This record gives sequence, C-alpha cells and structure tokens, in this order.
Amino acid sequence: MAAAEPAARKRRPKGHFAAGRAKRPRGSGRQLEAGMRGILITCNMNERKCVGEAYSLLGEYGDLLYGPEQFSDQEERPSGSEREEDEDDVEAALKKEVGQIRASTEQKLRRFQSVESGANNVVFIRTRGIEPEDLVHHILKDMHATKKKKTRVILRMLPISGTCKAFMEDMKKYTETFFEPWFKAPNKGTFQIVYKARNNSHMSREEVIKELAGIVGSLNPENKVDLNNPQYTIVVEIIKNVCCLSVVKDYVLFRKYNLQEVVKSNKEDTQQNPSTVTGEENSKVEKTETGEEEEKEAKEESKNQGELGAEPKGNDALTA
Repeated sequence: MAAAEPAARKRRPKGHFAAGRAKRPRGSGRQLEAGMRGILITCNMNERKCVGEAYSLLGEYGDLLYGPEQFSDQEERPSGSEREEDEDDVEAALKKEVGQIRASTEQKLRRFQSVESGANNVVFIRTRGIEPEDLVHHILKDMHATKKKKTRVILRMLPISGTCKAFMEDMKKYTETFFEPWFKAPNKGTFQIVYKARNNSHMSREEVIKELAGIVGSLNPENKVDLNNPQYTIVVEIIKNVCCLSVVKDYVLFRKYNLQEVVKSNKEDTQQNPSTVTGEENSKVEKTETGEEEEKEAKEESKNQGELGAEPKGNDALTA
C-alpha cells in the first residue's frame, strides 16, 4: 500500500504538467496570431538582446510621437445603489468583479509587448494604441538623416499593420479591405510586392504575388507596378499559418528597412529627402547596396526551417 502511493504521485504530475503545457499557449496571448498588429524584427542570432534593443528604441521614439506611456489602474467602484443591488445578487457581484479584473488587466497591457513569432531570429513586438507604419518610418527617417547607429543585433524592422490566416482565400478576403486606404479609387500609386515565408510550405510565392497584385489593380486600374521607384511597397511576411501585411514608403531609400544599412553614408543619398526621391536617384541608391547586407540576411535567415524566396524579381512576378 505504501509502495503504491509514491508511484501514483509520480504518474499524476506527469499527465498534469503535460496538459498544462498544451493549453497554456492558446489563452496566453503571447504568440503571434491573426488579428495582431505590431512590428516584425529580424536579428542576428541573439533574440533576447534583440527584444531589449527593440523595447529601448521603440520606447524612445514612442514617447516622442505619442507621449509617455500612461498606466491607469482604474478600479470602478460601485455607487451606493449599485452596491445594494449587488449584495442582493451574489452572481451579479461575481460577474462585476470578474469584469473589473479583466478591465484592469487590459489597462496594464504595455504599449509594446514581445510575443513568440514562430520563427528563429525573428521577434514580433505587438503594439497597442499606435500606428506601426508611422512609428517605424519615423525611426528610419531619423536614423537615415543622422546616420547614428542605435542598435547592434537588430537587422530589419518591418511594421505590421494587419494580420490574417495564411491561406489564399483568407488573404484575398482580408486584403480587399486592407489595401483600400492606399489603392482604392480615387487613391492610387505605384507599387511593388516583397514576399517572405518562414516555416510554411503550403503557400506559393508566385500565386500570392499574382493574387495580391490583381486585387490592387481591381481597386483602381491606375495602380501600376514599379520596381525602381515605387510609391508603396507591399510587405508580405508569412510565419507558419499567419500572414503579416503592411504597405510602406521609402523601402529602397531606407535600405529595405534595415537599421544597420540605413545609417551608412552614401554620396548618392546625402541630399535626398524621404518620399521625394526621383526614379533615377532611387535606382542609384538600390545599386549602392552592397552584397554584405544580402549576405548577412541570407546567412541568418536561411537557418529558419521551411524558408522560401525573399523577394520578387522581375515584372512578371508582380503582374496580375
């Protein structure tokens, strides 16, 4: 009898902890999932240091653009009449208390919160109450102007303004609305599409680019592909079963949103202003990018399993 008890004690925790591990990610909100907005960051092997650098950099510029982060522990205290009603109804009092706890938890969520991205050397910072595209563009614009290096392990910093499930039908339905602010008539612009997939083998790069380019064209026939000097770059980043999307400006000028490259001085871009570069100048900037950046990214990102081609090459890939 005494020998049976220890054996029972050993078996129970094993199943208990295994179940706990399986359930925790679903409700934790600490992994990348459809519906999130934020900033996708690639790094050089050290994800923990990357998160620290991201918090520091985003906090600095976030405070400048949106003011210091405010934390309000607002505990709504019931009035006299409400208190009497709740005392008579225990169930209502319990529900109210649960609601207050949830509201308090929401208010304590940070402006920037790291979540599991689902890929090696990739960090995802979920954002709340800010526009990721505006913030990242402001950071790169400042670094491009000052040439002041502010990070060591962060490579690229891409704003993610929308996410959906990484299945073709879901992406088509989502982007029909998502693209409207930039491409729906009377709005129009030239564009290119850059595509990257990690830990995903069921999506076809060519099919995604073709379908998305077709949607942009259907919103306004005057939207045209331009690989030299596009007004907008549509960024498509797929990780596992999540598709991350954004539409950014100055993608070439800001060295594909690479924080290490944007601070390097080049004669061609010393006098250029963001979003006002001519086609000829932008081509020069693109040509001055050394193979060092591409080599560095290739070495780091090729280690991610299931990785697909990085970017479209040639007009054929972008035409519907």
